[in-house]
Amino acid sequence: MPPMNGLQVVRSRIHGYGVVATRSYAAGEVITPIDGILYRADAGGDDRGTLWLEGDLYLDILDQMRWLNHSCDPNIWIDGGVREDGTPWAHVVALRAITAAEELTLDYALDAAQAEPCACGAPACRGWIVDEGEAPVVTPRRRRAASARR
Repeated sequence: MPPMNGLQVVRSRIHGYGVVATRSYAAGEVITPIDGILYRADAGGDDRGTLWLEGDLYLDILDQMRWLNHSCDPNIWIDGGVREDGTPWAHVVALRAITAAEELTLDYALDAAQAEPCACGAPACRGWIVDEGEAPVVTPRRRRAASARR
């Protein structure tokens, strides 16, 4: 993978590897395009490092953006879709001002059936990697799991 201007993959304080800014970005600024291969959900395969675009179409991310970590208080979002000619597009956009050396984070917003425990460390952490609107569905499951450990 060629290096991405203004970004670097490093060991993350959150989980495994992460992507950090090597320069500052303004809120709303497009940080980088994302490179990937378009595929349909029914094609099967590994869904880690993928981005849902629309309908049953996903982008298998092939560049360093695979290393974006989740946060319940993210500083980026990803805009993307499929052009009329069938080619996918996606890019990373700053939700707020980002400073050099700051890790880029994205709210994965998984559905309740796919929720995983979260350790992002954000003050408003939901405790689960789940869409904010589906967090109430997961929270009772979390309480049951915690009481079962006692």
